[in-house]
Amino acid sequence: MKKLTTLLAATVAAIALSASAQDQAQAQVTMRASHQFPGGKHDVRDDMVQMIAKDAADAKVGLTIQVYPGASLFKPNDQWNALVNGQLDITLFPLDYASGKVPAFSATLMPGLIRSQERAKRINNSQFMKDMRAEIEKHGVMVLSDAWFAGGMAAKGGCIVKPSDLKGKKFRAAGPTFAGMWESAGASIVSPPSNEIYNAFQSGVVNGTDTSLGTFQSMRLYEVTDCLTAPGDNALWFMYEPVLMSKKSFDKLNKDQQAAVIKAGKAAQAYYESKADEVNKDAIKAFEDHKVKVVTLSDADYAAWLEEAKKSSYAKFAKEVPNGQKLIDEALAVK
Repeated sequence: MKKLTTLLAATVAAIALSASAQDQAQAQVTMRASHQFPGGKHDVRDDMVQMIAKDAADAKVGLTIQVYPGASLFKPNDQWNALVNGQLDITLFPLDYASGKVPAFSATLMPGLIRSQERAKRINNSQFMKDMRAEIEKHGVMVLSDAWFAGGMAAKGGCIVKPSDLKGKKFRAAGPTFAGMWESAGASIVSPPSNEIYNAFQSGVVNGTDTSLGTFQSMRLYEVTDCLTAPGDNALWFMYEPVLMSKKSFDKLNKDQQAAVIKAGKAAQAYYESKADEVNKDAIKAFEDHKVKVVTLSDADYAAWLEEAKKSSYAKFAKEVPNGQKLIDEALAVK
């Protein structure tokens, strides 16, 4: 009887050990994170994604995140569909790139809506961003980190300060709202993704562009332009580039893994917000160091651009996008 009891106890222990090992094996998950920006400490956006991967690993919850920078896994414009379909787990993504599929996303790259890095922090808690996150979630995607990147314009053959400076320019626009405003001011629009801007300048396909300061620096655009219009106190250009996760991927994780990813996303957002001003200053210094002229918009210049935006980008967005005027009003209401 004693032998039987011992044998039974050993069998139960073996089954429990096997089940525990099976649970542990099931808990080991590898996910893929993709983005279009340079890796290897050249761009704060890569830093954010690498930080999320490291924090997830350090949490020791059986989660590994492999990071693919430089558009090495998906082309920039393919990432949204891959995320929605669950083919891609995580991306840091300029949300406006998906505005062809979700027109409301154009509000996250709208001339003059943000104006400063401080205001960008405040807008994250606004009704505008609640509505935007709801729109993102409606498509099976969730936000891990909010991030607004300041930007400006750079050109070859003269500075861009007033709307009249756009006449005759072959201009690369990051998204449809800016494209509408640049076109209204007299530019012809070309739209390569940000990782192709350098070559477009070299080949003469473009002679002006808008993009984020981080991209201006990491893509070395100071080598192919002769004037940068920096944000200053009157930033016309801000872009929402959040860290996003496929809801399908998130739902596959256990509770500990989900908690680790959410915590890592918040830490990456806090890291970026603490570095944003430094990133902007470093980018401007890189242009100055390469003898590129750096200018900013005066209050009068900024007002002239807003008038151009109201009759082009704002009017079109309000007319064509459901609740478009509401989104614009909500963003402008943030002081």
